[in-house]
Amino acid sequence: MNKLRRRSTINLVKELDAFPKVPESYVETSAFGGTVSLIAFILMALLTISEFFVYQDSWMKYEYEVDTDFTSKLRIKIDITVAMKCARVGADVLDISGAVIASKELKYDAVSFEPSPKKKMWYQILHQIQNRLREEHSLQDVLFKSALKGYFSDPVPQNDSTSNSQNACRIHGQIYVNKVAGNFHIILGKPIDTIRGHAHFASLIKHEAALNFSHRIDYLSFGNDVPGHINLLDGTEKIALEQNMLFQYFVTVVPTKLHTSGVSVNMHQFSITEQERVVSNEKGRHDVSGIFIKYKLSPLMVRVTEEHMPLSLFLVRLCGIIGGIFSTSGLLHRLSGYFVDIVCCHFRLGADQSQEVVPD
Repeated sequence: MNKLRRRSTINLVKELDAFPKVPESYVETSAFGGTVSLIAFILMALLTISEFFVYQDSWMKYEYEVDTDFTSKLRIKIDITVAMKCARVGADVLDISGAVIASKELKYDAVSFEPSPKKKMWYQILHQIQNRLREEHSLQDVLFKSALKGYFSDPVPQNDSTSNSQNACRIHGQIYVNKVAGNFHIILGKPIDTIRGHAHFASLIKHEAALNFSHRIDYLSFGNDVPGHINLLDGTEKIALEQNMLFQYFVTVVPTKLHTSGVSVNMHQFSITEQERVVSNEKGRHDVSGIFIKYKLSPLMVRVTEEHMPLSLFLVRLCGIIGGIFSTSGLLHRLSGYFVDIVCCHFRLGADQSQEVVPD
């Protein structure tokens, strides 16, 4: 009785078979069918390999949200060379709340404004990357990924020649400021605090010499350092063609959270607008010649996340490739067979009709 039940169950399962087997004696092979099968297998292998490379790759996902962190300090790290002696210039930060961050944390080094050959080569490579970043925005995703591996993280090479005249001043260091709008400026005279407010002491400096605010920005960043991240102003060089030039950089700082498979870091990106002109008090404008980097913080924060293709989606796409090629190749094989049969039948009918015609 149990054997009969087992046989009936097996027969029921066999009736549900959606893939019936055709006996080999009923299957006819052909050279054309073998060629189609070979092409289908090669195509499946190529598409499977390419899909595997897509599965191994990753992409960056950008999301936007409101930045609610207003209490922490923002670090400004700068390395700029001005074509004036260190005794003549001073740098500090003045924010919108009236707070003055003194330049005690900044260092002043007498250097030559002419870069060394090694540094010139570094500038050329950096300018090429900057130009590519302006043309291809997807290159920034590559830099985000390469930051995990330490690419593009070499420090800026400094002038190693001491024989050149030290006609410039390298101002470098880092300053912690409040997360409000402000400006970092380099003008004539050292900064001092007075009863009336902020000022630069320049009365003892001889004004006979021309004010040459030609400068080169080797590095300017806001927030934490991320190896491999290239800032917009890195490698920027401005030459003052006239005296008493005013150089202004309007910077919008965007807080950014970078999350990848290897690291999670809070950083800051920024966009810039540049302006330069000659200071002229004759037109009723009381501007000061110098270098001004005016920054403000964006209320929105960007969240950058590295994403990978899930394994389940990879398997589904793989099954779709294999099944699609099998179905398409079978359909094309049948259509081509039908077309060949129709053409052959047409020629056979024409030959038979010519043989039936009997000459007089």
